[in-house]
Amino acid sequence: MSDDLKKGLEGVLVAESGLSSIDGDVGRLIYRGYTIEDLARGASYEEVLYLLWNGHLPSEDELEPFTAALMDEREVDDDVLATMEKLAAADEQPMAALRTAVSMFSAYEPEAEADPDDLDATLRKGRRITAKIPTALAAFERYRLGEEPVDPDPDLGLAANFLYMLTGEVPDDIAAETFDQALILHADHGLNASTFTSMVIGSTMADIYSAVTGGISALSGPLHGGANQDVMEVLIEIDESDLDHREWVEQATEQGRRIPGFGHRVYNVKDPRAKILQERSEELAENGEDKWYNYTTTIEQYLTDEKGLGEKGIAPNVDFYSGSVYYQLGIPIDMYTPIFAMSRAGGWIAHVLEYQEDNRLIRPRARYTGPQDQEFVPLEER
Repeated sequence: MSDDLKKGLEGVLVAESGLSSIDGDVGRLIYRGYTIEDLARGASYEEVLYLLWNGHLPSEDELEPFTAALMDEREVDDDVLATMEKLAAADEQPMAALRTAVSMFSAYEPEAEADPDDLDATLRKGRRITAKIPTALAAFERYRLGEEPVDPDPDLGLAANFLYMLTGEVPDDIAAETFDQALILHADHGLNASTFTSMVIGSTMADIYSAVTGGISALSGPLHGGANQDVMEVLIEIDESDLDHREWVEQATEQGRRIPGFGHRVYNVKDPRAKILQERSEELAENGEDKWYNYTTTIEQYLTDEKGLGEKGIAPNVDFYSGSVYYQLGIPIDMYTPIFAMSRAGGWIAHVLEYQEDNRLIRPRARYTGPQDQEFVPLEER
């Protein structure tokens, strides 16, 4: 066994996966062999879930019952809703509320006694989690506004239904398609911190509720999720400034301030997901307010072209454009990371299922750096 220390498991292979692959040098992301561009522009989020969970894109005959099963599982128990109302009244953070909701879902799981080795049952549980998260999240936001939750609409897909439950209004086609694309783009992304956390929990054969709750907890950290919220807060700061947005960026960079949404642990070029969301941001701008799109494109041009950061492998990542896109859709800023979790839950579930097919408990080791040969002194003599 090698004694080489790899802080943060940098560059360490810990598993094999057929789910997603990233080529950071050319900006390529695939899910099970399909490019993210083809999936985002040609498939629905439900189709991508089916792909991740079943290994192939569904036919129409396969997609219909799969979608119907998701729809049937959207309702959450009244006790969960009551807890969301209490958490909203206590001014709890949305990610913490989501963590609590998913943990509570297990109390009402009809297959709670299923054997941990029954991966078909685990998949059905994962489907229930995925279907219920949007309902619980939207209810939490409605309670924060002092309004009653909106029941799921059986005629709407997962993306459109979330926007409907959030606002009480059926979204137009552009909004629904944009949000559906955003969910696809965030569904999976290799062994990031939250996915690896879910896999570690899954490797103990804990239930899928524990694994997804762990993924949410990992994603809540500011070094993983939350960058899209940071981006939008910066854009609002620019908008409220007396400076032109280009002047603001120039001044901020001269002061050594870091602009969120730039750079990535894996990508050395522009994140392919950012390119797709930039297109949607432009389309939303053409049908509404265009300043947020103008701000982001100006910042990107200045930092990558004029400041030359692009030459150093620092380019926009998915968070840089998802923040403004969500804002254009009317989504509250502190709901951005929970939405990330809502999408990524599908990927977490897929990775747990894949790993458990040939499970081995994940148990790394640490290099001991503490003292040796300490002499023990009885308590009464210390």
